[in-house]
Parts: sequence; structure tokens; C-alpha cells
Amino acid sequence: VRARGHFPNEQAALKCVYLAVMSLDPTGQGRARWTQRWKAALNAFDITFNGRLTVGR
Repeated sequence: VRARGHFPNEQAALKCVYLAVMSLDPTGQGRARWTQRWKAALNAFDITFNGRLTVGR
């Protein structure tokens, strides 16, 4: 992915973000600790992507 310099679509970029987050804690232990900061992260994504993210995704 890094060799291309971009993602072919938004879904590919979101999948990459999801996989990166999942690789932070591959055992699943301490997952509650990671979810505490999701609200702030989702708010930042919403501002950055100008409302293109929806709750259903």
C-alpha cells in the first residue's frame, strides 16, 4: 500500500485503519482500554472527513 502512495477508495483506507488498530492489541486483552478513546477519535475523523462517516459503518 505504501508503494502506491494512495488508496484506491475510501473503504480501502478505512480497512487499513481498522487493521492497524486491531494489530495494536492482537490478543484482545485490554481491549476495553483501547475503546475508551474511540469517541474522541471518531469526532476527529468526522471533522477531518467533513461528515462523510456515519454511525452505521
